[in-house]
Amino acid sequence: MTLHLPTLLLLEIYVLVLLGVLMLHAWRRSQGEPTLGCMAGMLLLGAVGTLVVSLRGLGADTLSIVLGNVLLLLACAQGWAAMRAFVGRPLHRPGVVAGALLWLGLCLWPTFMASSALRVAAYSLLTISYAGAAAWELWRTRRCLEVSIVPALFLLGGHAVFYGVRLLLDHGETAGSMWSAVGANFMSWLVLETFLFAIGIAFVTQAMVRERTEARLHAMANSDPLTGIGNRRAFMERAATLLDQCRGAQRPAALLLCDLDHFKRLNDTHGHAAGDAALVAFAGVLAGGLREQDVCGRIGGEEFACLLPGVDPAQALEVAERIRRRCAELSFGVPVRLSVSIGIAASVQAGHDLAGLLAQADEALYRAKDAGRDRVEQGRAGLLPA
Repeated sequence: MTLHLPTLLLLEIYVLVLLGVLMLHAWRRSQGEPTLGCMAGMLLLGAVGTLVVSLRGLGADTLSIVLGNVLLLLACAQGWAAMRAFVGRPLHRPGVVAGALLWLGLCLWPTFMASSALRVAAYSLLTISYAGAAAWELWRTRRCLEVSIVPALFLLGGHAVFYGVRLLLDHGETAGSMWSAVGANFMSWLVLETFLFAIGIAFVTQAMVRERTEARLHAMANSDPLTGIGNRRAFMERAATLLDQCRGAQRPAALLLCDLDHFKRLNDTHGHAAGDAALVAFAGVLAGGLREQDVCGRIGGEEFACLLPGVDPAQALEVAERIRRRCAELSFGVPVRLSVSIGIAASVQAGHDLAGLLAQADEALYRAKDAGRDRVEQGRAGLLPA
């Protein structure tokens, strides 16, 4: 199968420019997401580099070899920079320009300029290095990322493998005669691979950025902006799901309803900053004192709820007392002892119904308040909503 090299080159330049402009637009719309900015740089530099390289054999060989490959290597470096930006690492300027500077240095060596084999080997090794570095940036932080990186790793790995094959098989004959019949055919496949890689990595990168943005927006919508734990909506949704699972597995569950004592007095006496500090400190007690499978959330001003799957009333009482004691030990910037009242509801009495558990825990919480606060009370059977 013979591919028409001039057509492929024109098509690649057109698509790279188009994708680069669209990526710039996405970068502006995202208020400066650096990943998209670096990817736009990769695509546009690749387009200009491809144009300059295509001048080879048309009377501009030195310009094509030196400048064209410098631009293409800078494009490869921008791809690496895009992956660094995606995982939250800063731009490494020396690394971005290292490949291009090394190429310029090699071009000062007459033997290098006269040898197509050396140039193919050097360019292939640098391309493999940048693709490998980009893949490594994703792989090393894979457990912290909020998106799937498999498509990006597949594309980067395939790109590196292709240039590894070229390094082994191409000894410069094609680069030295890119417009001859044999050279043009091989170069056509090379251009096609680069063309497909650029399209794939551009779309995959934009998809990863979009997926991460959506995940973060979802997390923001379901978390309390002050304390960082779940808000009322997140708690209700997650708690209902856990209760359904406990009902299906015939496991017990318990709900704790916690209310900070004399919170209005704290705000009025020491200011809202102290009140906010108290809320954040207590949320830390909950987040640090519960198991991974438990769920907690701030469901009101100074009211918090915790659902403990697989926990019976006696175990729930132990957890509640531990929370109450740790709350009393909190320090949050003012000379005040913070206390909490806690009401407990258990599924053995209220069933696996969230509304029933909340009603029972609320009744127990009011009894704790009436009995002097800073205490834990357990719910009574039969206090279910009508």
